[in-house]
Amino acid sequence: MQDKALLDMWNRRHAEAESLGQVADVLEQNIHLASPGGQALDLACGRGANALYMARAGFDVTAWDLSPVAIERLNQAAQQAGLDIRTAVRDVIAQPPEPGSFNLILVSYFLERSLARAIAAALKPGGLLYYQTYSRAAVTDAGPSSPHYRLDDNELLTLFPALKVRVYREERLLGDREQGWRDRVMLVAEKVWTRRR
Repeated sequence: MQDKALLDMWNRRHAEAESLGQVADVLEQNIHLASPGGQALDLACGRGANALYMARAGFDVTAWDLSPVAIERLNQAAQQAGLDIRTAVRDVIAQPPEPGSFNLILVSYFLERSLARAIAAALKPGGLLYYQTYSRAAVTDAGPSSPHYRLDDNELLTLFPALKVRVYREERLLGDREQGWRDRVMLVAEKVWTRRR
């Protein structure tokens, strides 16, 4: 389990937030790449906007977060919407997903580099990883202040070498910084089928 101060901070943030949050751009813009009906995991789900979006899109959704407050808010929203989402208060660092468990894994604004191999392994063959988080090359103050929780140039590509990149976006500081999709990095990558001969 993470330290109590960190858990208290997240519980407070989730309790005070007015909304369930925004659906991740990587998911909303690329959901068409995944086949509905598969097993989907929202890893470190927060208040669950992404889990709700995937459930509405026809996925069989599991959502995990360290914060019991976040999970309770998601459970309430799912019940009100008539959606069935399996939730658990779970320290995903101590208990990563089991290998070969999911057709789709979404990670949004959560960065724990040591989990990359387990996340890739948790995909079923043909499964997709949707990942979105913050870049160190930022033009605003959005996101974590610690550079440890931000990605270096092209780092997200290097974290999942066993997966095939299908979508990647990282604008960094190029061109007109007042336009575009700044401060963040997105990846959709596939665990390709391997055929034995």
